[in-house]
Amino acid sequence: MIAEQVLPNITKKHIRIHVGEVYSFSDPTIIQTILGSCVSVCLFDPVRKVGGMNHILLPGNGDLKKFDDSTRYGINAMEMLINSMMKVGSRRKNIVSKIFGGAHIIRSIDLTMSPGPQNVRFVDEFLKLEKIPIVGRKTGGNNGRKIFFHTDTGEVFLKNLANTQFDAVAREERQHTELLRCLLDKPADVELFRKKS
Repeated sequence: MIAEQVLPNITKKHIRIHVGEVYSFSDPTIIQTILGSCVSVCLFDPVRKVGGMNHILLPGNGDLKKFDDSTRYGINAMEMLINSMMKVGSRRKNIVSKIFGGAHIIRSIDLTMSPGPQNVRFVDEFLKLEKIPIVGRKTGGNNGRKIFFHTDTGEVFLKNLANTQFDAVAREERQHTELLRCLLDKPADVELFRKKS
């Protein structure tokens, strides 16, 4: 179920995730995040009632030699999410997915170069390759979204963001992207170890 409203729930734990974060829970939890061009994948095991979510900034694979916060990148975020689902009791064969985000928020660049659609394409291909069914999605468009994922039911409640909120999300995502570029350009620290004589 994907509902376009937010229903309050005071009996469940709430957690908000940001770019590069991955969480899975076996106890009833609401995981929320705000998305622009970023994509979040919600995984749910309907048999074990286990759910998890990530927040992907960029498709593909991070350079682990230069940057250690690899879960900002699609391949790492997806593998970490699947692994965290298994750690809290999910069975791989039971997992289904829902995808959110991937908006074209930087309107000054061509749609084909936009990170939002690239993130969505990456996630679609990854889930197809891993044989994880996609049972729901709200992707693309030009609006930011706030999502609330219920880990015990698999329900996702979605709120479209107004233009003022949308601009703030776009700004935050641009800052994260610039920070990544700076960190990737910075030379890695090297430590040499000498054998004691």
